[in-house]
Amino acid sequence: MSSLTVALAILGGLTLAAVVGYNAWTSHRNAPRQPDARNTQPPEAEDDAPQEDREPVLHVDPHRAAGTERHEPLFDPALPAPSALPVPSAERRGGLDPLIDVIAPISLEGLASGDAAIAAMPATRRAGSKPVAVEGLNEHTGAWEPAVPGQRYSAFQVGVQLANRTGALNEIEYSEFVVKAQAFADAVNGALEFPEMLDEVARARELDQFASSHDAQLSFVLRARHAAWSPGYVQQNASRLGFVPGMIPGRMVLPAAELGLPPILGLSFDTQAALADDPAQSAIRQLSISLDVPQVDREEKPFERMRNAASALAHDMDGIVTDSDGQLLRGETMDAIGVDLEQLYDTLDARDLSAGSPLARRLFS
Repeated sequence: MSSLTVALAILGGLTLAAVVGYNAWTSHRNAPRQPDARNTQPPEAEDDAPQEDREPVLHVDPHRAAGTERHEPLFDPALPAPSALPVPSAERRGGLDPLIDVIAPISLEGLASGDAAIAAMPATRRAGSKPVAVEGLNEHTGAWEPAVPGQRYSAFQVGVQLANRTGALNEIEYSEFVVKAQAFADAVNGALEFPEMLDEVARARELDQFASSHDAQLSFVLRARHAAWSPGYVQQNASRLGFVPGMIPGRMVLPAAELGLPPILGLSFDTQAALADDPAQSAIRQLSISLDVPQVDREEKPFERMRNAASALAHDMDGIVTDSDGQLLRGETMDAIGVDLEQLYDTLDARDLSAGSPLARRLFS
């Protein structure tokens, strides 16, 4: 074999090895990033770790379609609360409240048992899309409460919510409420008194106008710069910041400190990737971090925590934070949004609908 043939064979072998190596490197580079099995430190261990001051960005969801659906506005907290109709004052908060409910009192000739009240409850506790509730005045405690077996009540009240994110209470829903409330009153031998329908429907529209103008749901979009992420990689990085798996595949939440309250933040990615037969091979190129503003108490500093979480994940996962169109948003935009958000909080406080309060969580749901 001549030296030229040997040289060509060697050159061919080297070329083939280079091609194979390049393909292997490219495949490795583009493969979804996997969680680090060595890093199993629980999120609590990093609660006190210092965080870098990075520049996060924000995407505010667009308005919902017009019609019966509540709008999700871009920030306009300076918009004054409508005041065409008086808002009833309320001596208490939680449960039925005249601020956001139509309340029909039921007077009794004597006492009614909680067992009888429970047996007389409507089969469905909704009038259209609005929740209906029944409360009794406890003989011993003097407090309004849902009927409890073994207790006795000197009066009842039936209420329907004036508005929620589906829109305002309308005449048809009010009529359905009347039918359900009257059936309950008849079953407990009570005398029922209804507010005037037209007044309550008008009050519902005014409340819905205010809520529509002061509702906000914020979201970031985190996009991969280079290699995609596997579901396990996303979950591992998010768990370091305190996120835990949600009820829906592909969703994680940052839970509130008090059990039973809505989560402070949500994090979501492709559900199909989370449900894949081999999740390690699923490629995720973006995820979203969301904040439902009226649902979370401002004392939790949810917007600040949202910024910190987004910037930390972008740094650790080699990503960028953008709007829904892929446009990079910068820190100065976030600062302006934060100022507007504080004004929105103040407006909700002035209306006795503070973010994170039971009434706000009911109204903005």
